[in-house]
Amino acid sequence: MTVRRIVPDIRVEHEERLHTSRDFYGLLGFEEVMNAGWMTTLASPSNPTAQISFFTEERTAPVVPDLSVEVEDVDAVYAQVAASGAEIVRELRDEEWGVRRFFVRDPNGRVVNVLTHLAR
Repeated sequence: MTVRRIVPDIRVEHEERLHTSRDFYGLLGFEEVMNAGWMTTLASPSNPTAQISFFTEERTAPVVPDLSVEVEDVDAVYAQVAASGAEIVRELRDEEWGVRRFFVRDPNGRVVNVLTHLAR
């Protein structure tokens, strides 16, 4: 299995916090690379895999994940995780913004968003 990046996902209380978080992390060199209105992702221009995301909600799943892990083959990882008996919080599916993903709960109770970007 190839892990491509790991992104912390932080829940914020309201949309204004998306903007203040973007501005604060901009002071550290991050730039906005995705904004869906209810979530925003920031990345380092010099190292685009160094990212952080902020969510006011999760529009297509029951919870905001704590962490996102991008893998090369999400279907293979899903099969392995499901076979292990780990709690699948949200089943595998394609999203309209170009990712295929599922959510799983880790042994510490954290929800992990496991995803692959779909070919365009």
